[in-house]
Amino acid sequence: MNELRQSALHWLGCNHVADKAAGVGALNQAWLSGQLHLDVAAQLTARDEIPGRPASPVLVSPLEVEKRSMRTIEGRAALIHAIAHIEFNAINLALDAVWRFADMPKAYYADWLKVAAEEAYHFHLLQTHLQQIGYQYGDFSGHNSLWEMAERTNEDVLARMALVPRTMEARGLDASVPLRNKFAQIGDTAVAEILDIILRDEIGHVAIGNHWFNWLCVARDLPPIATFEALCQQYKAPKLRGPFNLEARRLAGFSEAELALLG
Repeated sequence: MNELRQSALHWLGCNHVADKAAGVGALNQAWLSGQLHLDVAAQLTARDEIPGRPASPVLVSPLEVEKRSMRTIEGRAALIHAIAHIEFNAINLALDAVWRFADMPKAYYADWLKVAAEEAYHFHLLQTHLQQIGYQYGDFSGHNSLWEMAERTNEDVLARMALVPRTMEARGLDASVPLRNKFAQIGDTAVAEILDIILRDEIGHVAIGNHWFNWLCVARDLPPIATFEALCQQYKAPKLRGPFNLEARRLAGFSEAELALLG
C-alpha cells in the first residue's frame, strides 16, 4: 500500500491493538518521508467491518461502566484503562477522517494522520503503564460513545469536524487537569506526566478540528456559531457541562464568542 487514504483504511480495520498503534506510527513516518502518494478524489469503500477492535474490552453503555475507588491498584488501573480506551478510539476516529472524506485539501489528510499517530503514542504510553502494574488493555469494560458519534456523521465532513473533535474530544480538555491532579495527589507521577503529554497534544487535535470546521464554514458560506448549534441539534450531540478548561479551549482555537455561550 503506497496511497495514504487506502493505507489509513487498512489500519482502521486492524483489530490487533499493538499492530494498529505501531502501524499508524509507521504510516505517519512514511508520509513525512515522501514514500506515499495521496489521491484526494478516490471514493473508497470499507470492505471489512470498521473499526477493527480486539475481542476485549467488552463494550457496554456508559452507565454500565463500573467505577472503582482510586485507593486500590485495581481502581487506578480501571481509570487508566478508561483513558486508554478513549485514546484507542481516537486513533480510529482520526484514521476514519483520513479515508472517508474525499476532495479535501492535502493539509487536511496530513493533519489527521498526525493526530492518529499522536493518539497511537498516547495509547502506547498508557498500555505500557497498565502492563507495569499488572494489567492490560481489555481487562475492563468500555463504552463506544465516541465511535457512535462518528457513525452518525459519516455523510458530512462538516458535521464530523463539528461534533467529534470540537464537541466529544474537546470534553477531554475540561476533564484532563482534574484527572491529572487526582493521580498526582496519590503519588502516581508517571500517569500524571502521561496526562500532561495527552493534554498538550489534545489541544492541538481540537485546534485541527476547529481549523477545518471553520474552513468548511467559509467554503460553504455558513455562519460558524449558528451552524454548530444547528448540527448539535440535528445529530443530538450531548449537552456540554462545566466546569470548562477555558484556557485550553482558547489555545485550541475556540473564539471568545463561542466560550461565552458555554455558560
